[in-house]
Amino acid sequence: MGNTAVVIGAGIGGLAAAIGLHRIGWNVTVLERSSMPEDAGAGISLAANGLRALDALGVGGAVREASRGQYSGGTRTPRGGWLARMDGSALERAVGTPIQGVPRSVLHRLLREAVPGGSLVIGSEAATVEQIGPGTVQVGYGATVLEADLVVAADGIGSKVRGRLFPDHPGPVHSGSAVLRAITEHAVGLRTDFELTWGRGEEFGHIAFLDGRAEWHAVLGLPAGTRFADPLAELRRRFRTWHDPVPALLDATRPEDVLHHDVNELRTPLPSYAVGRVALLGDAAHAMTPHLGQGACQALEDAVTLAAALRAESTVGAALARYDAERRPRSQAVARAARQAGRMGQQLSHPLAVTLRNAAMRLTPSRAATRMILRHHAWVPPSLT
Repeated sequence: MGNTAVVIGAGIGGLAAAIGLHRIGWNVTVLERSSMPEDAGAGISLAANGLRALDALGVGGAVREASRGQYSGGTRTPRGGWLARMDGSALERAVGTPIQGVPRSVLHRLLREAVPGGSLVIGSEAATVEQIGPGTVQVGYGATVLEADLVVAADGIGSKVRGRLFPDHPGPVHSGSAVLRAITEHAVGLRTDFELTWGRGEEFGHIAFLDGRAEWHAVLGLPAGTRFADPLAELRRRFRTWHDPVPALLDATRPEDVLHHDVNELRTPLPSYAVGRVALLGDAAHAMTPHLGQGACQALEDAVTLAAALRAESTVGAALARYDAERRPRSQAVARAARQAGRMGQQLSHPLAVTLRNAAMRLTPSRAATRMILRHHAWVPPSLT
């Protein structure tokens, strides 16, 4: 019959884990509590490490065909001055690919299509996860109970499975910021593929897509739970004097398409990503702030590393120990770097500190900036064959 696994959560990390497990010969059931992806209206940028993980899972080519390479752009001030230019061609020479921009809904669809038919159970929440023996985990949902050799908890930043495994862990905390984002209703004339603009405690950025539309995001320093009666009108007020194409992107957006989320993170690192026959993956293991654009890429790395460890090791226990040893140091280091990037970028608000930061960025050679990026992008996946 072969080894069996239950993956809890059908986000990017959960679907990638299911694909990886299937590729090494496991039977997989994926439980997803919602009927559609939460972030279907947003976009995503995929760096070389995430794209290599997708290649290892056999879906990299399809994702590249649906994506737009981010070759031009960089970081600007609200008046439009350049702090740093992005050279996508140099990045491509260094790691084999530029950053790729794709609608999140497209990435979800391509991953779902690669999951074996009948494996995905929509609208079903895992109510119980219980280790009933040294080699068996029992998962209950609805009136159904499954027994598995492995459970992969990819149930997001608010992971209930993580809460059961680590009841004393403080869980996710608010970063001090919120993100509002949307995809434009129609194509927008853009002179660059990708931009970030840093104001005082505010950030606005865009990613261009293949069809000429763009995803934009605004990161604001806001208390947790803050919401606006008309989010788009609030953003137009805040960013009305910022350089083009910021106002144009907002004008090309329907009010009902704007998503608003608090930015939370697992600031206290977990002591392990595996307990018994349960592995934590993606945001359930290392939810990070979005300031490096590495959240999804780290989840994809998790998925490939887990499958490779299960293929290489003689026991599930040894494989999970290997997965934890390989993934926890790297992903937690990336999370720390993302937090620091936010402090030096969007969250910086004191005028003198902003002036000093901007001067330092203008003086930083482009090669040095590229080397900093490569610390996170230059990851090579283990083989699944």
